[in-house]
Amino acid sequence: MRWLVGWSSIAASFGTAGRVSGQGTGQGTARATPGAYGASDAYGPSGGRDSAANGRGPYGDRTRGGIADAAHPDDPAAQDADRTVHPVGAQLLWGDPDPLWAVGDWRPDEIRTVTADPADPFTRLAVLGCCGATDAELRRALYAARGGALRHLTQWSGSYTAVVQAGRRITVLGDLAGARPVFYTPWAGGTAYATAALPLADLIEAQLDVGHLAALLACPDSPEALGDGTPYAGVKRIPPGHTLILREGSREITGYEPVASLAVATPEADAERAVEGVREALVDAVRARLTAPRHAPETVVPDPGPVPGMGPADRRAARGAPAPGVGADLSGGSASATLALLAAGMPGAPGTIPGSGSRLLAVTFNDLATPQGREAELARAHAIAADPRLHHVVVAAADEALPYAELDGPLTDEPGPSLVVAARERRRLAAGSADHFVGHGARQVLDAHPARMADLLMDRRRRHLLRPVAALARSASASGESLLVPLTVYSAARRLARTPYRAGIEAAAARLREGAVGGNVSSAVDASLAALTWSRPGPAAAWLTGEALAEVSIRLGAAAGRPPLSLRPGEARARSVLTRHAADHRVFEQAVEVRSQRLHAPFLDNQVVRAARALPESLRVQPGARAAILRSVLAATGVRELPPGWGVTEHAPNETATRLGLRAALQELLALFAAPLLADAGLIEARVVRQALLDAADGRPVPLDGLAELVSMELWLRRLLARRGTCWTGTSTPRRRAVPVLDTPLGRLAPGVPLRLRPAAPDHLRRPADR
Repeated sequence: MRWLVGWSSIAASFGTAGRVSGQGTGQGTARATPGAYGASDAYGPSGGRDSAANGRGPYGDRTRGGIADAAHPDDPAAQDADRTVHPVGAQLLWGDPDPLWAVGDWRPDEIRTVTADPADPFTRLAVLGCCGATDAELRRALYAARGGALRHLTQWSGSYTAVVQAGRRITVLGDLAGARPVFYTPWAGGTAYATAALPLADLIEAQLDVGHLAALLACPDSPEALGDGTPYAGVKRIPPGHTLILREGSREITGYEPVASLAVATPEADAERAVEGVREALVDAVRARLTAPRHAPETVVPDPGPVPGMGPADRRAARGAPAPGVGADLSGGSASATLALLAAGMPGAPGTIPGSGSRLLAVTFNDLATPQGREAELARAHAIAADPRLHHVVVAAADEALPYAELDGPLTDEPGPSLVVAARERRRLAAGSADHFVGHGARQVLDAHPARMADLLMDRRRRHLLRPVAALARSASASGESLLVPLTVYSAARRLARTPYRAGIEAAAARLREGAVGGNVSSAVDASLAALTWSRPGPAAAWLTGEALAEVSIRLGAAAGRPPLSLRPGEARARSVLTRHAADHRVFEQAVEVRSQRLHAPFLDNQVVRAARALPESLRVQPGARAAILRSVLAATGVRELPPGWGVTEHAPNETATRLGLRAALQELLALFAAPLLADAGLIEARVVRQALLDAADGRPVPLDGLAELVSMELWLRRLLARRGTCWTGTSTPRRRAVPVLDTPLGRLAPGVPLRLRPAAPDHLRRPADR
C-alpha cells in the first residue's frame, strides 16, 4: 500500500526525522528510513526553521515530538525526550517544520517535487501518482497556487495527489471521485494528514468507530449517514472535490469545484460538444499512462523452465509476476474494450523495454466453473482481440477462482465488498502487465442514475423520459406488467422531484427505525424504483439489528438539517454512488495488489469525471447512452468496426458463480460467523446471518451483495485485530498499534466478549425479530 503522510503543528520546529544540520538541539542531519528507491535526499534538500541551540523554538517551548508525547502527555519518559518520529519505510520529501513523507513502493517517476525559487525553499509543490503535467506546468501552477488559486492543480490528466507548501500554509487536494482520498486528525497541537486512514489511526492510537461500520452496512452510498468519518474514531475524511488547508496547525476544508446548489433549470448543454470533451479527456488520461516511463517487474521466483501445457506467460502468471509493458482488461464490455483499443492505437512511448514488443497485452478471464451465460461476452472479447495491435491472453480457472475462495489476504485500509473476490481478481491481474488498465467507474461516471429522471421533471423536460421508461417496460414484458411500468416509474420520479431534501432524509431515517429496509431486487424495474429516493438502505441492512438501524437513523436525522452539495436529487445521488464506487475501487486495489503492478482506472480521473458531468441529462438517461458515447470516442480515434452486440449492458452479476462459491466455502463461512466480531459489536445476530448463508447456498432468493458486504467486514475486522506492529517508529517508549482491542465505555470488542452498540432500544424502535 502506497500513501503519503505529513502534519502541520503550531510550533515552528518539531522533533521529526526531517531535521537538518544545525537545527533543533544541535543534532546532525537526520534522515528518514530509506524507502524502496533510496534515501530521501534524492528528492531535494530538506527544509527547516532556525531554532535556538538549546532546543527551544521561537514560542519558548522545548521542541518535543512523537506520538507518545501526543497520546501520553503524562508519561515520565516523554517529559524531556526529544523524539524523532517518522513512518516505517518512508522517504522524506521535505522536512521541518511541516514534514511530508512518501511511504511504500513508489516508483521514482511517481514522486515529483518542484520549488518556486531556490532562495525560497518553503514554497514548493509535491505531486504523487501519475500526472501528465510537465515540470514547467508544475512550476507555473505553483506560482498561481501561492496566491490561493487551487482548481488548476486538479486539471491535469492522470490520477495523483498534490500537496502545496507556501510558507506555513499546507494545502492537500483530493480528487473529484474519491479514489485518492485525504484523511486528517488532530494531533500534537496541530493536524496530521495522510492518504490512508490506518497510519493516522496508529498515530493517535484510535479505536474503531462502530457507528460508522453500522452506517457502512446500512446505507453505504448515503453520505448523510457516513458523514466525514472513517472506521477509526477521530480520523476524518475530506469530501471529494475539496481541499485541506492547514495554517500552523489550524485547518480549513474548502471546495475547489463550482457546484450549482439551486434546483433551477439551466440551458441544455450541447451534446456533441460534451461528447467531444469526454473523448479528449479519456484520450489524455490514457496518453498520460503511456508516456510515463515503463517498468520491468521484479521477478521474485525464477522461471523453473518448460512445463507441459503452459507457455511463458502462463508460467510467469503462476509465479505472480506481471509482464513488462502495458496491458488492459478485455472482458467484452464497452469500458474495458475502449481503454484497450485506445491504448493499443497510440504510438509507443520512449523507454519501452527492449524485447517486450509494442503490442498491448489484453487479458480475458474465462470462468470454467460457470461457462453458461457469458458466451456472447467472450465471443466479443475474442473478436476485439483479433486486432493485430493486441496480444490476447485468456486466463482460465475453475473452482479455485470462485468467489469466497482463499479468504486469507492482506489488511486493507478500510473494509470493502471486494475482499471476497480478491483471490479471483488477483489471479486475472497476475497475468497482466506492469501497467494495467481497468474499466472501473465507467458506469458510475457515464451512465445516468435513475434519480436523474426526477431532475428532468424539475426542468420540465418530460419528453426525454419516453425512451428510458419504454425500455423499462420492455424489460418487464415477460412478467405481464409492462402496461403499469410507465405510470409507476413516472409517479416515483414525480414524487422524488417534489420531495425536499430534508423530508427525503427524514423519511429514510423513519424507514430504518421501523425496520422497513426492503428486500431482494429482482428486476431492472425494481432497481430503478428503489433508486428513486434521496436515500435508501443497502443490501446488508436486512441483517442488522434494530439497535444498529436506530443508530444509523439518528445519523440521518442529524444530517437532514445540513444541505448537500446539490439540491437536485439526481445529481446528488449520482455523486454519492460515484464516491462509494471510488472508495470500493481503492479497497480493490489494495486487496488484489500484485508486486510491481499498477492498476489504472482512467474513468475515475478528475478530467474524465469533470467532462462527464458536462453531458446533458437528456442524453445520459437514454438507453445505451454509455455505449453510444464510447463508440463515438473510438470512432474519433479511427476505430469504427466493432463486433455485434458491443455495448450490451449486463445489469445482473454472475449469481451462479457466487452461489457456487458460497456452497464451496460454506463450512468456512459458518465457522467465521460462529462467534463473529460484528455480533460482539451489536451489529448483527449471528444465527440470522448463518441462516442467510444456508439459504443462499440452497438457491433461495437472498441479497448476495449484502452477504458479501457482511463477510468482507467480518474478515476485515479479524485481520485488523490480528495485526501486529505499527506504521510509525522513532519513539523511546513502546508503541501500541491502533485497535489492539476495541475499548469503549461499554466494553471490549474481542471474540467471545459481547458488546452492544448502544443500550437496548425501546420496543417501538426494534424489529419484531429482535424483540
